Amino acid sequence: MTTAIKSIKSLVPLLDRVLVQRAKAEAKTSGGIFLPESAVKDLNEAKVLAVGPGMLDKDGKRVPMSVNSGDRVLIPQYGGSPLKVGEDEYSLFRDHELLAKIND
Repeated sequence: MTTAIKSIKSLVPLLDRVLVQRAKAEAKTSGGIFLPESAVKDLNEAKVLAVGPGMLDKDGKRVPMSVNSGDRVLIPQYGGSPLKVGEDEYSLFRDHELLAKIND
């Protein structure tokens, strides 16, 4: 029995997993020139959509997550578990796989 995910809001990460959506690169330069799709590369920046509750340490206490929903983070170019809901693409990473948190 397979169940399709109808909405990304119905997906709740477990343990120390983080659900992110990769930021799209601009297809137009600041001068207004449109770039071909072959020149537009994926960015390593993503927005955190949901976080799990965190792992348990050896004493059974919850280890807090380093990011929250709404944060912007740097993610590795490769890795994570890709997810596709409709036309939108998402990724699941473990908290320790995230490279950095971007502060505004």
